[in-house]
Amino acid sequence: MSVLAMYGVTKRYGDVTALDDVSFTLEENRIHGLLGRNGAGKTTAMQILTAQNFATSGRAEIFGEQPYENARVLARTCFIRESLKYPDAYKVRHALAAAATVYPHWDPAFAEQLVEEFGLPAGRPCNKLSRGQQSAVGVVIGLASRAPLTFFDEPYLGLDAVARQLFYDRLLADYAVHPRTVILSTHLIDEVSDLIEHVVLIDQGRVLIDAGADDLRGRAVTVTGPVEPVERFARGHVELHREQLGGFLRVTLSGAEPEPRETSLQFEPVSLQQLVVRTTQLNSGARPDREVLS
Repeated sequence: MSVLAMYGVTKRYGDVTALDDVSFTLEENRIHGLLGRNGAGKTTAMQILTAQNFATSGRAEIFGEQPYENARVLARTCFIRESLKYPDAYKVRHALAAAATVYPHWDPAFAEQLVEEFGLPAGRPCNKLSRGQQSAVGVVIGLASRAPLTFFDEPYLGLDAVARQLFYDRLLADYAVHPRTVILSTHLIDEVSDLIEHVVLIDQGRVLIDAGADDLRGRAVTVTGPVEPVERFARGHVELHREQLGGFLRVTLSGAEPEPRETSLQFEPVSLQQLVVRTTQLNSGARPDREVLS
């Protein structure tokens, strides 16, 4: 069952097109990765889905309904973004108390546990927190809300590596016990690649990839060897990247599988991060209307 969808959504700011005919659906009770470079359109898409922005054209739905001025939808949705702002007088405990009034599935015991694990000073004003502590407040709210649909728009960038790993561990453990739909928007693809089950890649306002993570991991391969046999093997496949040094060629191909009989060639799997990077690079040099990977 799909929990959210965009149908032909376009968003323009004057002469700038932030989203260009974007369509995708996300299934419930899965962890999705919404990936792309800065300015690709990820945040705009999430803002439209959470009724914080308006599409120029097209339609966005959450739980089968339009989100604008829809209390039923918004009460089941949590949107955590980087650098959340709180009233000047708010302390950490006030931010958590406010969240408890907004989210019907709020778990106060879990929130208290997370505050302790992230080392948050509950009595300190939010505007006196370090960047990492501010990020941790957002993470605590996003996890403890247990909202049926939770967006994390890179709120954990201020966390150090240890704290980010704590976030990933707590997210996965709590998701296993309390399934819900989680959308992670991040640049740290290698760190979340084992978490996400489905990937939507946006670049230049368009969807380049919309596929299951397991399918993507087997979709590309890097081939290395003498130029002639590599070129022969590469024919008929989408080339994502190439490097040549002397008589040796290294090519990353989409839609290719290792061929054991090609003993002169070496085959390597392509990580999710490599696939995203190479696909984005290819799109940057392609015509805007070119379909790179479907």
